[in-house]
Amino acid sequence: MSLADKFSAFKSTTRKIWALSLPYFKSEHKWRARGMLAAIVLLNLASVYMLVRYNEWYRLFYDALQNKNQAVFWQQLLNFTGIAFTLVIIAVYKFYLTQLLEVRWRAWMTSHYLDRWLAHQAYYRLELGRYGATAGSDATATPDNPDQRIQEDLDLFTSRTIGLSMGLLNAVVTLVSFVGILWGLSGAFAFSFNGTSYSIPGFMVWAAVVYCIVGSLLTHYIGRPQIALNFRQQRFEADFRHHMVRVREYSESIALDKGEKVERQQLDMRFKSVLSNYLKLLRAQKNLIWFTSFFGQAAVVFPFLVSAPRYFSGAIQLGELMQIASAFGQVQDSLSWLVDNYSSLASWRATADRLTSFDENMRAQALRADAVEAKPGVDADTLSTRGLSVQLPSGATLMQDVTLQAKAGDSILVSGPSGSGKSTLFRAFAGIWPFSHGRVEQPANAMFIPQRPYFPNGPLRDALAYPEPAANYSDDALNQALVDALLPKLAGHLDDEDAWGQKLSGGEQQRLAIARVLLKKPAWIFADEATSALDEAAEKTLYARLLLQVQQGGGTLISIAHRPTAAAFHNRRWELEKLPEGSAAMYKISAA
Repeated sequence: MSLADKFSAFKSTTRKIWALSLPYFKSEHKWRARGMLAAIVLLNLASVYMLVRYNEWYRLFYDALQNKNQAVFWQQLLNFTGIAFTLVIIAVYKFYLTQLLEVRWRAWMTSHYLDRWLAHQAYYRLELGRYGATAGSDATATPDNPDQRIQEDLDLFTSRTIGLSMGLLNAVVTLVSFVGILWGLSGAFAFSFNGTSYSIPGFMVWAAVVYCIVGSLLTHYIGRPQIALNFRQQRFEADFRHHMVRVREYSESIALDKGEKVERQQLDMRFKSVLSNYLKLLRAQKNLIWFTSFFGQAAVVFPFLVSAPRYFSGAIQLGELMQIASAFGQVQDSLSWLVDNYSSLASWRATADRLTSFDENMRAQALRADAVEAKPGVDADTLSTRGLSVQLPSGATLMQDVTLQAKAGDSILVSGPSGSGKSTLFRAFAGIWPFSHGRVEQPANAMFIPQRPYFPNGPLRDALAYPEPAANYSDDALNQALVDALLPKLAGHLDDEDAWGQKLSGGEQQRLAIARVLLKKPAWIFADEATSALDEAAEKTLYARLLLQVQQGGGTLISIAHRPTAAAFHNRRWELEKLPEGSAAMYKISAA
């Protein structure tokens, strides 16, 4: 990569990080955020000022020791008490305000990212993108583990952004404050070469600059692999944690299949990636610590080696020697900021890259959602599609130019071979399938019953009323819905708390999902294999109740089902038929 390319990449990264950092300080909390940041900056400046005072104290105290001046000795001990007490107060409040700013910034960013992640079903669209790509896109660019990015990466980003930026500010202010002191104390370095005498004023300053520039360049060269390794480490850790969560969520299915051995292999494989990458990161950090440790130890004696000739010649006293060493240490620490913080910078850069890609993907999903989202129809009692094309995540066209219409009073069965895209068509009707184009006009007051209904952990009343608050419905209405859905044993247990998605059988979960529909009484119902786990008698009873509900509400029942029991409750059919190889689409829909 050329120097121009590196500079361009640096500018791009800087803009992205600035875009991540700035919104909080321009938000509705901007004055409180800016005030706290200003207070932290002032405390950092006060800390540097006290260090300057401390450096002057070094000269006076050690001169008093050398001269055996007891009065000055006790006076300087008293001055030290004041300086130390002030530094303690500054350190306490700098820590407190920094932590407070970090947690408030993290809280705001977490709320902001959760809003965007949940908006436009981005949480759903991003998961789809992980397992396929639209034509011409790169699936690997889809962010992994959004939960980890919101929970862990935001925490790391806010804490390290403040910590590193305040550290850099301290380094710059300390450098400005002490470089003049060191220049005045170090004197000139005189030497002869080829019979000509030379003198370098402020030699200790130039020595510190050269020493730290060389150290920073070597640090970057040695530590650069840590950036990519930190990025991968966070991803591997999140993958390992995510798979353990899936084992917990699907514990019953795994237990029935006796899949413990396979799951252990999967967990071992993911942990092996965690361990392997961590060992690489550990070796990279070890290499860097080898260098930085030698660099730091050499910096302790370097100012004494350079200043020793002047001290032993009597040009300076012990106090001035100690002041030179202290000032050199402050200048060297400031110039060595990159050396000392390279590992933290590498980790912070990896975190910022992960958040930046996550941010860009959510922005792209929001733009795409505006293009494919289904719209309310002009006629609130009609479902219609015009020019609807549905693709798979891989880019293959499932069906093309679909034109359908359903009116109130219809009851429609959607049929076709398994895997032909019936459920995907329902997702397009709902406006959540991102790989579709065209227009869908939705009916008002519609509900979808998915193949795998979701129930939040907690009280049964919350699972039944989801996503509405259970307080919107009376206990009588909630219990009646359970009875109507053939779940009488759950009636009267509305306040029982449990993991309903795991406790209930597949058939009970389907009945609870239907109870939710019977409770809310939508006019239009889209049922996707909603009774596949029920016996025929229960299926017949529940379909009769669903059909009666849409008839009373002036709506329509549209179902995906395979059994004749369910087919008997429909008077129309939309059938998917496979097209020959080489056709523009894989299936066509025939309406009858």
